[in-house]
Amino acid sequence: MIPKLNLQETYGNIDIYLFDQLLKGTYTNCNNILEAGCGTGRNLIYFLNSGYQVYGVDKKVEAINYLREFSAAYPHINPEENFQVSAVENLPFENEQFDLVISSAVLHFAENLEHFELMLDSMWRVLKPGGYFFCRLASEIGIESSVQFIGNGRYILPDGTERFLVNQEMLLRLTKKLGGELHEPIKTTNVQNMRAMTTWCIRK
Repeated sequence: MIPKLNLQETYGNIDIYLFDQLLKGTYTNCNNILEAGCGTGRNLIYFLNSGYQVYGVDKKVEAINYLREFSAAYPHINPEENFQVSAVENLPFENEQFDLVISSAVLHFAENLEHFELMLDSMWRVLKPGGYFFCRLASEIGIESSVQFIGNGRYILPDGTERFLVNQEMLLRLTKKLGGELHEPIKTTNVQNMRAMTTWCIRK
């Protein structure tokens, strides 16, 4: 009998749109991978299991401590070097170090446009030319009439949360400003008209 593949063990609780890029083979040749704002690493399980050099930063000490302990089982990883406590806007890595930078549910916590662009520029700085930037963030796309603007680029969503929101025009403008190009169309998921999450995939 052929053993069943345990998807949960292989992929963890990975973002479904990041999983989509893996299925398409987009990141097959990406060796060095950073998740900026990684939490406890739900998007990194597959990459760890597959032998990639995986890095992560987060402001939460307990999250990084968990990842260091968890990743100690992988001989190709140096937990102390690969996982660090850091703000996304001040990444502790060299320029053009990574083939793939993942930003999942992070940028919408920006305090204002300046903070948003500081985080974005920091992630772009450490990405190699030809590398990929995968981003999922809250947007106002499709729920424009249901969000309440409160200043500094921040809105109150119908679900009661407060987020920095983008729209398609802003993402296209930022793509051009960075000198990148979309390798996937901008896609937005409307979650029962309570919030909208947009996937922004660009190549440097």
